[in-house]
Amino acid sequence: MRVLGVDPGTSVTGYGVVDAGGGNGHPAPAPGRLVECGAITLTRRGSLPQRLDELHRAIVELITRHNPTALALETAFYQKNVRTTLVLGHARGVVLLAAQQARLEIFEYAPATVKKTVAGAGAARKGQVAAMVAHLLHLRHPPRPSDAADGVAVALTHILRA
Repeated sequence: MRVLGVDPGTSVTGYGVVDAGGGNGHPAPAPGRLVECGAITLTRRGSLPQRLDELHRAIVELITRHNPTALALETAFYQKNVRTTLVLGHARGVVLLAAQQARLEIFEYAPATVKKTVAGAGAARKGQVAAMVAHLLHLRHPPRPSDAADGVAVALTHILRA
């Protein structure tokens, strides 16, 4: 199983592509093998429709290049700023659209679920999550930037819960 994990945003969207299983020749087998991770940085001064189009194109390109079997997406969490929550919903929508168009299985996880699954605590900080991603996948360093580590954490959450 190959999972594309996505932590959506309208400025920066983190992603990670992880293959389930792995081993890596390590005494304690890893739950997966990191294929690629990164962050999609969108045009800051672009209109919302323009940024959503950029995001959709980038996700389609990742799906085409890596041929995942599943998409794991972080759900939106309620913020005090309603506009921020709504805009995040738009970003999630275009990611969901790209995955549906590619006929991927789609799984959604709350941020606290991702943190609890990967770091052991639903209130874990970004640095703790990144460190545990590196530990679980036997990486020398946590994925950078932190948005990429978050995308990998979402993919790992699906693999560990599947």
